[in-house]
Amino acid sequence: MRIAYYDEAGDDGVPGSSPLFVLGAMYMHYLHWQGNFKRIQDFRSHLKQRYGFPIKLEVHSKELLLNKNPYRPYGISDDDRVAIIGECCDLIASLDVRIVNVAIIKSRIQSADYPVLDKALTYSVQRIENDLNVDMDPRERFMIITDHGRVGKMTSTTRRIQRINYIPSK
Repeated sequence: MRIAYYDEAGDDGVPGSSPLFVLGAMYMHYLHWQGNFKRIQDFRSHLKQRYGFPIKLEVHSKELLLNKNPYRPYGISDDDRVAIIGECCDLIASLDVRIVNVAIIKSRIQSADYPVLDKALTYSVQRIENDLNVDMDPRERFMIITDHGRVGKMTSTTRRIQRINYIPSK
């Protein structure tokens, strides 16, 4: 069993306020979840001790690098903000995870009713399914975890994929 955590960047509306919609998935074998979580917790504590970065504050690289709110009040120097991003990249590289990102370039969409989130999720789910080792274990599956605002749309898309598009990848 795999655990897939999804998060998005940008607006999935067309036309929207953002030029891109990016849907990212970080997935791992369930046996690696606790170890990965512990490393992330330790890293967050490190950021707090070294830079004064609040443990529960999300890291949004663009806003952090540009010293925008909510990061500005913490008085983190330019060099330290760049170092934080570098350390975040090092952390991600050290985790026992796989990552899939799907980017929809919204200026290339020709139909006003193009289902941005539905398409991005469909492509992402197909990519993860292709990566599962079904030859070794045909029961291999994954569970999706996402934020509350997307559960309804993502549930309907994944159920549709299961019903209509069941094609074993190997």
